[in-house]
Amino acid sequence: MGFNVCIVGATGAVGVEFIKVLERRNFPVDKLLLLASKRSAGTTLQFRGKDHVVQELTHDSFKSQHLALFSASGKVSRDYRDSCVKAGCLMVDNSSAFRMDPEVPLVVPEVNPDAAKAHKGVIANPNCTTIIALLALYPLHRAVPIRRVVAATYQAASGAGHAAMEELQDSTRAWLDGKPFTPKALPHPYAFNLFPHNSPMTDNGYCEEELKMARESVKIMADPSVRITATCVRVPVLRTHAEALNIEFAAPMPVARAYELLRKAPGVTVLEDRARNRWPMPIDAAGEDDVFVGRVRQDLTLPNTLDVWVVGDQLLKGAALNAIQCAELVLVGAVARNKVAAAKA
Repeated sequence: MGFNVCIVGATGAVGVEFIKVLERRNFPVDKLLLLASKRSAGTTLQFRGKDHVVQELTHDSFKSQHLALFSASGKVSRDYRDSCVKAGCLMVDNSSAFRMDPEVPLVVPEVNPDAAKAHKGVIANPNCTTIIALLALYPLHRAVPIRRVVAATYQAASGAGHAAMEELQDSTRAWLDGKPFTPKALPHPYAFNLFPHNSPMTDNGYCEEELKMARESVKIMADPSVRITATCVRVPVLRTHAEALNIEFAAPMPVARAYELLRKAPGVTVLEDRARNRWPMPIDAAGEDDVFVGRVRQDLTLPNTLDVWVVGDQLLKGAALNAIQCAELVLVGAVARNKVAAAKA
């Protein structure tokens, strides 16, 4: 059985990645419908060697659709949620609109796959920094409970969308050529620069991105005892996030044991060469499904505490890939289960 799939925000950075991941993973698509704003309607994109013209998103777009992959603003997701769900179409949403809604599962398939099956028409895709961190944190947490995480993130332009990626490239060329450049997509000069994350600042001194990482991780792991604090930074890298995680455990976690667990963890690749001082870098993870981990070491200042370095492609596991894996759990998995049940009948 194949599915009718629509992509909302098809011309954006994550939307384009949705198309590539669907094709690469051979997701059973019968018909693909590409949707975007009126401004982007008429754009042509390719899927499986055929041109698909982007159509304007309307409340009638979800009729006869089985799956809607959303990567637009939170407002768009909220405005079109009812139309999508009432049409019987599963909504997998990449915005922050529903992540903390207790009625909406927030899913990383390697961590809480069963949560996806309890959906009521909507599955929320977590923040990219949350997903990338949890692939390294969760296998360790299952072995020895984590008490506290102090995270520093180094986030790529892709997290702010296609316009930010273009701005990084254009501003870098201008800087090298000695030409003036006025930022538009981001609030500060980007070439050869970094700055605290550009999400809105809250009254407690944390930006929204930092609070998302803490709150979402606790919801996904279903463990409110885990405390997480983060400092999120935008760095001049195109599409791959990196994170330095300082992890305090409830009991000793030997470095060798951590490596053993990470090497067995789904979606994780340990990459390092200590003799050459070689650890995971954005250029290693760009375009790769796995999250790359290395530089695991004992914190010399605290007992039962490790430092771990994690790098992952923000557009893939941090966004499009994770969302499609959620859809696979619910839709493709259901088809497989029905076939097994029919064979036994």
